Amino acid sequence: MEGLNVNNISMEYQIPKGDPVEALKNVSFDIKAGEFLTILGPSGCGKTTLLDILAGFLEPTGGEASFNNQAINGPSPQRGMVFQQGALFEWMTVEENVGFGPRMAGKPKADIAKKTQHWLDIVGLSDFGSKAVYELSGGMQQRVALARCLANDPDLILMDEPLGALDALTREKMQGLLLKLWKETGKTIILITHSVEEAIMLGERLFVMAPRPGRIEKQYHLPFAAQGVTGNSREIKAQTDFIEIREEILAMIWGMEEEIMGSKGEL
Repeated sequence: MEGLNVNNISMEYQIPKGDPVEALKNVSFDIKAGEFLTILGPSGCGKTTLLDILAGFLEPTGGEASFNNQAINGPSPQRGMVFQQGALFEWMTVEENVGFGPRMAGKPKADIAKKTQHWLDIVGLSDFGSKAVYELSGGMQQRVALARCLANDPDLILMDEPLGALDALTREKMQGLLLKLWKETGKTIILITHSVEEAIMLGERLFVMAPRPGRIEKQYHLPFAAQGVTGNSREIKAQTDFIEIREEILAMIWGMEEEIMGSKGEL
């Protein structure tokens, strides 16, 4: 099927002079092309490990994953990654960062320049192409990272806490930008976050993962991402059903964290 298929993915880390650590166990799900999935869970539940497997950075110790009917066994231009800190090239300008992928792919210079300017316009940085990365704020750097990812035209965008380091106002603005880009481009997006509100606001589907071994504890199908494309995010987050889901998930994760801390205290 077109889209992402994850079939019984497991991941076990071998620890020198210690017991193996089971980070993921029998994780299975499908995502249709164009869906927006958010993933929540307590620290250590395997969220980033799962994302690294889907990016092709890690090979699982069990199970398999495929995207658009092609097995995931390494990195691919089909799958783009946006990291928490942007991972930009500090020695390059903004436009050089955005055009890096197309340059490595050998695209014509005119095409690279056109594509770079297009994505800088989309993320609101059209006047900053010649700036050095260090001259930009954190929020602007994350927009550069997003534009760099989109310039490669991946079908699947994987995002690991991309807004976690931003202030509250910038974070809300970036959430709106992500929803707009998702709707306009039709990209499939998987976003990891520790913010319950953010996960509910952005995800058409939301997975809550249980602690080690990481597994999907519960999933939700949500209407708020579609509403957020044109609606006011503050008004959406004030809706009764939004608040009820937020409190339910918070209680679930809080219980998991207490269980983790309790088990640590017994050791």
